[in-house]
Amino acid sequence: MAADIHRTIHRTILGVWRNEQPRLITSLSRMLRDVPLAEDLTQEALVAALEHWPATGVPDKPGAWLMATAKRRALDHLRRGKMLAHKHDMVARDLEQEQQAMPDLDAALDDDIGDELLRLIFTACHPLLSPEARAALALRMICGLTTEEIARAFLVPEATVAQRIVRAKRTLSESGLAYETPRGEELSQRLGSVLEVVYLIFNEGYTAARGEHWLRPQLCHEALRMGRVLTSIAPHEPETHGLLALMELNASRTAARVDSAGEPILLMEQNRARWDQLQIRRGMLALAQAGQLGGAGGFYALQAAIVACHASASAATDTDWPRISALYAQLAKLVNSPIIELNRAVAVGMAEGPAAGLAIVERLAGEPALRAYHLLGSVRGDLLHKLGRYAEASAAFEAAAQLAGNDRERALLQRRAAQAADSAMP
Repeated sequence: MAADIHRTIHRTILGVWRNEQPRLITSLSRMLRDVPLAEDLTQEALVAALEHWPATGVPDKPGAWLMATAKRRALDHLRRGKMLAHKHDMVARDLEQEQQAMPDLDAALDDDIGDELLRLIFTACHPLLSPEARAALALRMICGLTTEEIARAFLVPEATVAQRIVRAKRTLSESGLAYETPRGEELSQRLGSVLEVVYLIFNEGYTAARGEHWLRPQLCHEALRMGRVLTSIAPHEPETHGLLALMELNASRTAARVDSAGEPILLMEQNRARWDQLQIRRGMLALAQAGQLGGAGGFYALQAAIVACHASASAATDTDWPRISALYAQLAKLVNSPIIELNRAVAVGMAEGPAAGLAIVERLAGEPALRAYHLLGSVRGDLLHKLGRYAEASAAFEAAAQLAGNDRERALLQRRAAQAADSAMP
């Protein structure tokens, strides 16, 4: 019984942490003018919770507890004299005044963080950092993703991601880079990386890499909020509108993507009456704006156009798969990615038949980047099942389930493996 209570508290701590981490880092970054230090102090607050909550119980206001602990650690750090004297005096005075002026930490947590989170991402996406390091650092700090989860997102070894993050944090610390939203040319230099980070944040919310839940709605909402802010910061950049369109159109399906028990519902089986028509219209308007700015062939706009094909079909059978297949081919010419090619295989399978799609998948089987990518086996299993090769389909689904990090997705793949195995029986 005690072990069960301990596990429940541990899961609660990690759940609270995932929700509160962006606010903690954002608040401390603004106060300390040091993003890596803010990230370290929020980690210390997590460790403190892991040490104290199992014994004392989860506090009534866990977010406020974490914020108070992180701020105390920040004050302790400053008082130990680990910053330059003038910075110490300035920031410590600001912190002490803020604590006196804001006794209600819960009210502070409820404040709209506005552009602060976006400033944090812009800081993490400084040109001094490599493009790969920018995204990895931001995902680590903003999403709270583990290095394993980030490595899965980029299809690179975990050790590579860990090195990128360590080097990026060191560069930020040693360079004293400003915590800011840049303007003009500086904004343009960072915008591409910022768009990538927001896109990846949305993706993690849309289909969580790990955990008990398939969706992380808070991340989707935050990514959408930042996407809307970005269209106002950079209104003449077509890809800001393309990304917003992509997120709006994907998010419009949220209510139909899981059942009452939280189990995933695949696209072709969703009740389209539950798709959010207002959000679809917003997405279509953003996509049209990207086209008017000359960006219809951009990375995000092309993906948004693909999702728009689904949004325009009143029934799954009305989907314009030949157009989707053509759009994926255009996207593949723009970006050489095995994941895009895998998605194209699905579209080709629907447009030209499962054998044509399977031929593409089989060519991808030797891709090193897809060796641990569970959706390769999932797509292969689906195409084999449609071809009546049920035993092979079952094996493919089972292999995919072993690689899946998300509990809900793993269970779905195991069910599909069992169904295929039943169909294979004489």
